[in-house]
Amino acid sequence: MAVPSWLERLRAASKTALVQDGKRKIHYLFEDGKEMAEEYDVKTGQLVSRKWREKNTLGGSGKWQIEVGEPISPILGAVESELIKESSSNPVFMRKDTLSSFQWRIRNLPYPKEVYSVSVEKEQRCCVIRTTNKKYYKKFSIPDLDRYQLPLDAAALSFTHANNTLIITYQKPKEILAAEEQLQKELKKIKAASSGDGDCKTQ
Repeated sequence: MAVPSWLERLRAASKTALVQDGKRKIHYLFEDGKEMAEEYDVKTGQLVSRKWREKNTLGGSGKWQIEVGEPISPILGAVESELIKESSSNPVFMRKDTLSSFQWRIRNLPYPKEVYSVSVEKEQRCCVIRTTNKKYYKKFSIPDLDRYQLPLDAAALSFTHANNTLIITYQKPKEILAAEEQLQKELKKIKAASSGDGDCKTQ
């Protein structure tokens, strides 16, 4: 079964932990040099953000690529960044998971719910958003399913629309729920510093 292979990579990675601003931050360094940083809500255990970084061609660290969570400009503060985003009329695509599902939100889509369709393309291993008025089209993958080598299930996919935002939900398969529960138990064993990046504890 393929599920343990990703878990084994996570276990083998060098990990540091930090608790700050109500979030538990975990940094992973893999054998191939890739880095992954995750933030979890301390109270709920819910994943708040996940990002990746690889070495560039010169051997230095590349830019962080956001997989889960909302990117905030490093130059602007959160408030200013949010104001700029809200004033933009362009659709804003982001992933924001819950404990039981993967979830994506596309802001600034004012069309009624009946305009949208969301489908699974099993051969291409992606989901596709279409609109009958041809105003919006988007393909996106679910990296978690790829890492665990699990098939996409159209029955797990649903969507709703409210406040100019299209919300797409994909129920997590039981294999991923079980693996995440197991990982959380292991992450809690890492002693975390309470503040200051220099105080991160390594495992």
